[in-house]
Parts: sequence; structure tokens; C-alpha cells
Amino acid sequence: MPFEFQGKHVTVAGLGVSGVPAAKVLHGLGARVTVVNDGADKRARAQAAELEALGITVRLGDGDTLPDGTELIVTAPGWKPTKPLFTAAGQAGVPVWGDVELAWRLRRPDSAPWLAVTGTNGKTTTVQMLASILKAAGLRTAAVGNIGVSLLDAVTGDEEYDVLAVELSSYQLHWAPSLRAHSAAVLNLAPDHLDWHGSMEAYAADKGRIYEGNRVACVYNVADKATEDLVREADVEEGCRAIGFTLGSPAPSQLGVVDGILVDRAFVENRHKNAQELAEVSDVNPPAPHNIANALAAAALARAFGVPAAAVRDGLRAFTPDAHRIAHVADVDGVAYVDDSKATNTHATEASLAAYESIVWIAGGLAKGATFDELVAGAAKRLRGAVLIGADRALIREALARHAPEVPVVDLERTDTGAMLQAVQEARRLARPGDTVLLAPACASMDMFTNYNQRGDAFAQAVRELGA
Repeated sequence: MPFEFQGKHVTVAGLGVSGVPAAKVLHGLGARVTVVNDGADKRARAQAAELEALGITVRLGDGDTLPDGTELIVTAPGWKPTKPLFTAAGQAGVPVWGDVELAWRLRRPDSAPWLAVTGTNGKTTTVQMLASILKAAGLRTAAVGNIGVSLLDAVTGDEEYDVLAVELSSYQLHWAPSLRAHSAAVLNLAPDHLDWHGSMEAYAADKGRIYEGNRVACVYNVADKATEDLVREADVEEGCRAIGFTLGSPAPSQLGVVDGILVDRAFVENRHKNAQELAEVSDVNPPAPHNIANALAAAALARAFGVPAAAVRDGLRAFTPDAHRIAHVADVDGVAYVDDSKATNTHATEASLAAYESIVWIAGGLAKGATFDELVAGAAKRLRGAVLIGADRALIREALARHAPEVPVVDLERTDTGAMLQAVQEARRLARPGDTVLLAPACASMDMFTNYNQRGDAFAQAVRELGA
């Protein structure tokens, strides 16, 4: 049912990349907007001044108190559900939406359907692959949501789209109760953001919201039963199908891999007997196992939208991954140096380590409550050596001592950014021709670096100095 914004008292919770555009859009729709924000730093003051010049009320330094008369809250996705602001809203019967929910409500009746992707790891890559495939099919599209174009801009702007490739985080899904995608995928599920969600069950439930009301396909990971369980629990439209993707040979209603070929046994006639070739594994860049899984998920969503097989191949060939995602930096003295600084949790690092046979592993940083025994035990046979950096490196060192005691470990105490150059030099000393020196930290970067991008850049610079 349409929500009438004219004259409504709407509180926007949080400035930043989602709050500012949400406030502007709501103000343009005639709402009486108040923005509340916890912080009052220089950036927040500048954003507040920009909004106040439009006639929007901004309260800095108080994100907990519900403004009088509030009829709707539109929140930044990262604000925890346990905040006093939301407790007060619940007691007053005030609905809370995220920016994704707002975008969904503001769509025009003839607007582009959404092909949506979530998961603990691989979301951005999969959505970018999907957008590349859709473009190869001649469709007007964009990668939106948690990346690329703002969803609000996509649904309220002048540019017309045939279909949108939408990345959604668990935070965004938590605050998007009425979202109903054309088709959606949950790539994988592993413990992450549990401090925000409160439990693994709550985290999974928020991820599973992406399947609610799907019209054509719910895409799940055959190797990750939890994703299939979410499909089973979802309330979908009549006729919506469960479509699996697998790195093995696909069963009917699945996409998979046969003899180096990505094949579709879901969107073909007589899927019990027939399969459609989509692309070669070598068309996926890079062809690491987890990235092939991403490609299959993207292909499944594209095929659910009716995209021909040739466009899947052409779109995958045209796709170039973002920096710091299992990116080959250089070969030095027969050793490959690979930057996967984006592997900030154990699940992502497990996939990264599985892509190479003999590894000198550079790891460490902020563990965010993670444990490393399972990761190290699974990768022990592939490790030539390990170089540990960062605040919580002792946790990884102890796991290596328990599960890979024969692997030589270099523990670097220094925590300045120059430690990366020393880490790369130590890795070079441990490596032999044919090995891969892999930066896959399994930890966040903020103890030593601004973000994972800066960490990856430091690694690449250190490798270039080796080559020189």
C-alpha cells in the first residue's frame, strides 16, 4: 500500500552515504524531516550544514532520542536494532525502514525488477558479474545497493533500467520487510556480524528475508545446506523454483560444472535429460573455486531473467574483479604473489586458501571474535609457511601450533604500516619456485591500516619493491 509522505514527520537515523540522500529524497516528497546522528565530527557537521540549507532539521550528538511527532523512521543500515531510538519507536508504534525499504516503496509501477544477492562472502563480485552478463544481453542495468549506484538514485532518477542487479547486506535486509525480488540468491552463510544480529540464527534469518515473495527463482548453494534451508522456509509466489549451484556435476534444476564447462540444467527444456553449455571455467576471472561458484550464482539469476547462454559467456569474459579480491600482483623468482586483502573473515580466507596448492600465508589483524582452528586444520597441508601481522596474530599462531606444527611461522611484532614490507620479505625467504605468497588475512585491517584497500595496496607496493 503506498505511503503518503506529504506532511509526514519522518526521522532519518544517521548521516553518511545512505542518510543524506534519504533525507533529501524525503524532503523532496514533502515530508517534514529530522535527521538524528550519534556523532558530531567535522564530516557530520558539513553534511548537517548541507541539509539545513535545504530546510531539514538536523540533531547532532543525539541518535538515541525519538523526536516528538515522529511517524516513520528511515535508518542507516548499520544502526543496531537494540538502539534506544528503535526501542522507543517500537513502544510508540512507529515503523522503522532502511534505505532499501524506502527505495522499494518509491519504485514506479513500471520500474525495473530486482535480481538480488546476499551472502557472507562474494556478494559484490557476484553482483558485478551479474550486471556484466545482463549488459552482454543488451539489457539496461546497473550494479546497485551495497555497491555502485545508490538504490534511491536508481529508483528515483531519470535513467531507465530493464533490470537491477542488487547487492544486499544482512543489515539492509533486516530493515526491508516488504522487499519482494524477481529472483534472489544467498551465496553462503558463515558466522559474521553476530555482535549486531545477536546470534547466528538471527543473522541467517535476516539473510533469508531476501527470498520472501520471490517470483521466479530462489538460488541457493548446494554445498551450503543452510542456504537451501532458507529457501525451504521462505514464503514465495506460486511457481517460484529452487535453483541450486554446485562446483560438481549438476542435478536437474541446478547449474554446475562438467569437464571444465559451466552448464545449466535448470532453465532448459527437459532438464532431466538436457543441459545447456554456458561458458568455460577459463572464462571466469580468476578461476578460483569460490569465484566459479560466484559465476554460477550470477548465471542462475541471469537465466532466471531469460538471458541467453551466449550472454553468460560474454558477460563473464568481460568482467574484471575489483582490486584486492584474489588479485595476482606479480611473479618474482618463480613465486606468485596474490592480494586477497578483502578476505577479512575466516570463511573468505578458507575459499582463498583452497585456490592454491602450496602457500606462504600472510595473515592477521583484528579477529572480530573469530577463532582459527577449523581454518588452519583445513589448510594445513597447503601451507609452506606463515607470516603473521597485526593485533590478534597470536590467535592464528596458536591455531597453527595446534594443527600445523611443522609449518614455519614468522611472528612480526611491529604494528606500523611498514610491517607489510617486512612481511613480504619474510614470505619471500620462506617461498620456493611454484609457491604462492597469499595475503588472505582472515581479519579486519583497522589495527594497522585505514581499510582493507590500504592493506592490499601496501602488499602490492612491497611486492613491486621485491621485483625491482
